[in-house]
Amino acid sequence: GIAGIAFGAKVQALRVLGKCGGYTSDIADAITWASGGTVGGAPANATPAKVLNLSLGGGGACDNTTQAAVNGARARGAVVVVAAGNSNANAANFSPASCSGVIAVAATDRNGARAYYSNFGAVVALAAPGGDMRGNAASGILSTLNSGTSAPSTDSYAYYQGTSMAAPHVAGIAALLISQGVTNPAAIEALIKATAEDLGTAGRDD
Repeated sequence: GIAGIAFGAKVQALRVLGKCGGYTSDIADAITWASGGTVGGAPANATPAKVLNLSLGGGGACDNTTQAAVNGARARGAVVVVAAGNSNANAANFSPASCSGVIAVAATDRNGARAYYSNFGAVVALAAPGGDMRGNAASGILSTLNSGTSAPSTDSYAYYQGTSMAAPHVAGIAALLISQGVTNPAAIEALIKATAEDLGTAGRDD
């Protein structure tokens, strides 16, 4: 029903948050495990991810636990892409967007302007389509859903908006670059920034 940026990529889904949220340590463990690191009590990841997408976040600057996990993932060769946040505020005051070594992604509307809710600031690397559904639901980003609450059930689609929708666009670009032989996380980040189009409206490149 929909096509992703890197539709040939394999996806490894990790659940770190529940209905009422979760712990920073859970997120850090997921970053570590997904990238091939060791997490006590969990089996080794037989297929470590090369790109991590974190469509999540919370208030406050990057903490030591999350930063250490990001550092480890980068050292293992993983690209870490994160949502900048949806508070129309400086992303430097949100985590993991403010962590060093991540690619923090803001959101644009369909006209290329910064979405009204999107965080901004110097820690943001670039922006990508995140949607603006105030006038029309179809101006959001179409995504997949599943009605299951404890196990998979009926599949469906729905429109959403947010930097959580923008970040996967950039994660997909990172996956495409890896498929073309660019594997160093710093090189991937540099290429994504260098080839972004400056729309002059979103505060950072898009």
